[in-house]
Amino acid sequence: MKAMVLERPGTLLVLKELADPQPGPYEIRLRVEACAVCRTDLHVIDGELDGPKLPLVPGHEIVGIVEAVGPGVAPSRLGRRVGVPWLGYTCGTCCYCRTGSENLCDAPLFTGFTRDGGFATHIIADERFSFDLDQAADPVALAPLLCAGLIGWRALKKAGTGKRIGLYGFGAAAHIIAQICVWQGREVYAFTRPDDLRAQRFAISLGAAWARGSNQAPADLLDAAIIFAPVGDLVPTALRAVRKGGRVVCGGIHMSDIPSMPYSLLWQEREIVSVANLTRADALEFLPLAREAGVKTHTVIYPLKEANRALDDLRRGRLSGAAVLVP
Repeated sequence: MKAMVLERPGTLLVLKELADPQPGPYEIRLRVEACAVCRTDLHVIDGELDGPKLPLVPGHEIVGIVEAVGPGVAPSRLGRRVGVPWLGYTCGTCCYCRTGSENLCDAPLFTGFTRDGGFATHIIADERFSFDLDQAADPVALAPLLCAGLIGWRALKKAGTGKRIGLYGFGAAAHIIAQICVWQGREVYAFTRPDDLRAQRFAISLGAAWARGSNQAPADLLDAAIIFAPVGDLVPTALRAVRKGGRVVCGGIHMSDIPSMPYSLLWQEREIVSVANLTRADALEFLPLAREAGVKTHTVIYPLKEANRALDDLRRGRLSGAAVLVP
């Protein structure tokens, strides 16, 4: 198999020829069809998240075909198209797993972080954390749903059922969740970098009611806001934009420090909450919903060997939608 390997954080990925992996108990081997590139991959590669296994194959928005199964896996899964997300394994025994919060498991494994991911031609995954996907769908279009979609969905659930929803940072996750919000009959307010007119036009094309720079305030207060950009300065900005009793959801795994701010921004029962990882229940809810809502992911395709270029395009804000690697 071929894989793009991270040998040390802060360095470029290296294309390597590796031995074909063999599935163990409850594992499957996939032939990777597509793997989307997530901002979390940047945080791992740039050394902003502690504790990755090294060397590491990044990537956790994976679509592939099951070509081998290990002990304990039904042979009927052979030939199926499945998706593999960030959450790759949980212990099943800690208090969080036992109470339906497996996203907070005390002993998890994460795809593309503590186990090898999908920047490769093949991958080993836990079949219990692999989701059957539409055999007839485009694998490139499906890939961003496995993290940008799933984390966006969990963040939207945290935001509540209010009508006016602000999305700060209009990248891969926001462009999916904006479509869900419009389908649900909500009003989407898109906040981008102040000078990013391309992202603002992109948001409007997907049904956003309003799109401006994050330095501007909407005419009406928001019911809730989701921050997808990893920028702590946006927290007080978003609090100013939500109504009394409103909520600000931080949707990223990494964010720069939140600055000191007056208590008056939080007062009147405004809330700040974070989203961590995902659960299998989130996937079972969201994937059929995305299909019903007719979500169309906007993607830019890169060959596997050009993973470093895809990462740099994401890092520098040159993308609308999601980058997807295709072996």
